[in-house]
Amino acid sequence: MHVLQAPLQPLNLSWLTKAKVETAILRLDLIDPLISGNKWFKLRHHLQHAHAAGTPGLISLGGNHSNHLHALAAAGKRFGFATAGLLRGHPQDTPTVRDLQALGMEVHWLGYGGYRARHEPSFWEPWQARYPGWHCIPEGGGGAAGAEGCALIVEQARSQLAAQGWSGYDAWWLAAGTGTTLAGLVLAEAGEHPVHGALAVPMDHGVPETVAALAGPKGYRLHDACRGGFGKVDDELLAFIADSERHTGVPLEALYTGKALLALRDQVGAGLFAPGTRLIFVHTGGLQGRRGYL
Repeated sequence: MHVLQAPLQPLNLSWLTKAKVETAILRLDLIDPLISGNKWFKLRHHLQHAHAAGTPGLISLGGNHSNHLHALAAAGKRFGFATAGLLRGHPQDTPTVRDLQALGMEVHWLGYGGYRARHEPSFWEPWQARYPGWHCIPEGGGGAAGAEGCALIVEQARSQLAAQGWSGYDAWWLAAGTGTTLAGLVLAEAGEHPVHGALAVPMDHGVPETVAALAGPKGYRLHDACRGGFGKVDDELLAFIADSERHTGVPLEALYTGKALLALRDQVGAGLFAPGTRLIFVHTGGLQGRRGYL
């Protein structure tokens, strides 16, 4: 499965210009209309493994607006795998859920207690019995396979630096949900450039521990960007996204990339980056999720 190419584009915003922080945005949202953003990279190794093993189907977990399940259902349909999704909560009719079903995914609602049990050692046993031989993918495409796939994102950007007139770059900035994509970048960088993660979930949701387990304790820094909790959207954030979209033409969503860009603005304003710094900002996709709050 070939690596889909994402363009690296200048990100021109007045607050970046004022601080003399040169920024380019890696548009992972443009690599594919359905298997979008970092989800393609998280799934790549899982899809290769399933293909090599002759696995009949793929099964994973997520919420009723899940970008991960949306990409998984699309990948299953495209590459010939049956798919099943284990969803948090009780049945809801959302645009994402309708897409999952249209793409052929079999949907199971676990309730909230059932979903919280996903970390228990015996969680997968009844599903493996129901779907024998299927490949089980962690929530959000997490784990070592997901991180290894996301390491390829670094190659995507480096191959295009000359087009921006850059001989190099100084740091990365991206949203962090499970921490898997962040860990992949840290692994690929191996300490050469720091990776900054804007946390879209509260710090106590296990992301620091996940990143440390996948990539070690060094080479990155986490910043609080959740604005009070996962999925929290407020008027200031939505106004910032609308203004940024007007000035750049880049569509954003409020749960991950929009929060990450707003957190970057705050940190640039606080002087985190010296004038002349060259940043690569990762657009992690997930635009289908905009339908959940617009």
